[in-house]
Amino acid sequence: MSAETRDPNNFPSRTPDCLKCTYFKVTWDLAFPRSCGIFGIKCRNLPSVEVYKNTGCHCPSFQQKKGLK
Repeated sequence: MSAETRDPNNFPSRTPDCLKCTYFKVTWDLAFPRSCGIFGIKCRNLPSVEVYKNTGCHCPSFQQKKGLK
């Protein structure tokens, strides 16, 4: 299964790789070095992990960066 595989509720069937996402950003904040532009969160873990922990669903906003396979 790829990160693009979706379940019937239009959510990915597994956690997408934030490092390959258009909305993933690295911050200068040492306490919270990772960020998501869609959800507006900064965290220690990958943002997709935080989204899953708080919503119970895998990130529905994953969009693979152009040029990646």
